[in-house]
Amino acid sequence: MNEIIIQTDKLTKTYGSGTNEVHALRDVDLTITRGELVAVMGASGSGKSTLMNLLGCLDTPTSGSYTLDGARVDGLGKNELAAIRNQKLGFVFQGFNLLARTSAVKNVELPMLYDRSGRRRDTRALAVAALERVGLGERLEHLPSELSGGQQQRVAIARALVSEPALVLADEPTGNLDSHTTTEVMALFQQLNRQGITMVVVTHEPDVAAYATRIVEMRDGQILRDLPVTSRHIATTDLKERDRSAA
Repeated sequence: MNEIIIQTDKLTKTYGSGTNEVHALRDVDLTITRGELVAVMGASGSGKSTLMNLLGCLDTPTSGSYTLDGARVDGLGKNELAAIRNQKLGFVFQGFNLLARTSAVKNVELPMLYDRSGRRRDTRALAVAALERVGLGERLEHLPSELSGGQQQRVAIARALVSEPALVLADEPTGNLDSHTTTEVMALFQQLNRQGITMVVVTHEPDVAAYATRIVEMRDGQILRDLPVTSRHIATTDLKERDRSAA
């Protein structure tokens, strides 16, 4: 088993050309090992979103190399990148990105329906197990409109986990949540991380980054600091009990 999940070498992304060139990312060297919970911070324009897009195989670098879970992915075509995203990556977004007229369990099944690897799986059973893992085993048939914001984000997290990815990428996952629900979601991230899931969380909130084990701070397309978290928030909450009391 490869212990290095992310390895970049001089990863660079430039938009435009000539006098209109924008250097969104400059020679970024980053290594993330299995089981880490890493927060990527930075102001608007710092390069953190560009880095997230490259790590998530949603965009391709201008130069430099990127190895994901032992596989070199820079230079791959669109179809190959799509397969990598489906098999090795799970995504959690600020806006949840759930299908409004589709139940929680059906939303979680979606990534497996696009899996072209030929694996035959009981997609519903796996989706149910993922929802139970995030404390929503009693909300399987609920539509997003019937769930709180925190519950919707937990459905999104279950969807990210269902394919057992090598890496979960979360882009401002608490941006639409209040402070209490933010604590619940970050408690869940910590719980999943303790179970061995590797996570990268992009955030501009220092309080959210403090739940991580390590903070990578970006500025002007480069890594300004890369340090372990010395005063880490440890969140604990019983999500199932809270859901039952709110029902």
